[in-house]
Amino acid sequence: MEIKLWVSLIVVSAITTSTLGDFGGPLLKGFYKESCPLAEEIVKHNVEVAVLRDPRMAASLLRLQFHDCFVLGCDASVLLDTHGDMLSEKQATPNINSLRGFEVIDYIKYLLEEACPLTVSCSDILAMAARDSVFLRGGPWWEVLLGRRDSLTASFAGANQFIPAPNSSLEGLIVNFKQQGLNIQDLIALSGAHTIGKARCLSFKQRIVQPNMEQTFYVDEFKRHSTFRRILQSQCKDSSRDNELSPLDLKTPAYFDNHYYINLLEGKGLLISDNVLVSEDHEGEIFKKIWEYAVDKDLFFVDFVESMLKMGNINVLTGIEGQIRENCRFINI
Repeated sequence: MEIKLWVSLIVVSAITTSTLGDFGGPLLKGFYKESCPLAEEIVKHNVEVAVLRDPRMAASLLRLQFHDCFVLGCDASVLLDTHGDMLSEKQATPNINSLRGFEVIDYIKYLLEEACPLTVSCSDILAMAARDSVFLRGGPWWEVLLGRRDSLTASFAGANQFIPAPNSSLEGLIVNFKQQGLNIQDLIALSGAHTIGKARCLSFKQRIVQPNMEQTFYVDEFKRHSTFRRILQSQCKDSSRDNELSPLDLKTPAYFDNHYYINLLEGKGLLISDNVLVSEDHEGEIFKKIWEYAVDKDLFFVDFVESMLKMGNINVLTGIEGQIRENCRFINI
């Protein structure tokens, strides 16, 4: 297994190097090499400590970057607290009582400010923490492009509008990703982030009460669908359990691998927005790619890295735009 992991790492590193120019824009490799040489090591060590204490934190930190980049761009607006007339994105419907990991980012920022004051942006911390979280759970490693700066505002309305909902249709997901400059290939690859993490019953209750949504490509003679639904129903019996958690990937919930796509082929994606990738794919092109990922983990890893690089470049602030926040929760005075 160790040999296979390093093979994946070498393959992904090679692909990443060739695509940096495509997705980097104003972002750079080794941006803090001179100004804060230990920046990436500080982030990596403290993400590792946080994930050892709470394995679910890996998925939470990865999700933070998704929810940041889909609103205004990758500018750490998701980290800002409500202040004055500015309402925090943390209070938006997709985020409230759901996003977590803010304290981990706070502590990393504190250490970086001690080492290199007003040098490393909160948005770059999010990008590095997401990469390290994936790698710590057995996923690919890639060189994060850096040089982002932090926003001067947040968008509560944008968080409610642009973050994909767990009950989204396939058409809705495609439109949502297109608004961010991401295509169907990116949608399929980035959805694989659901190979780790958990979701609240509130996020998939509709999945339980709509049994006809499932579609698979084999005869389910052993009634796996009904068994899977009974498991979910036992966890989410009534509204008092809306905040109960279930793994997004029941097979290997602690590992970043390709089992998410195997689940989709079996009709066992947890969220409606997972299952529609198959059930509403009338052309069959998405199903074809899902099948490829299900049988080839390395291919999934390569494409996931490429899409993460692309997503990490959405509407970034660089140069003299924005600022380097001293505290990720507040704009500098």
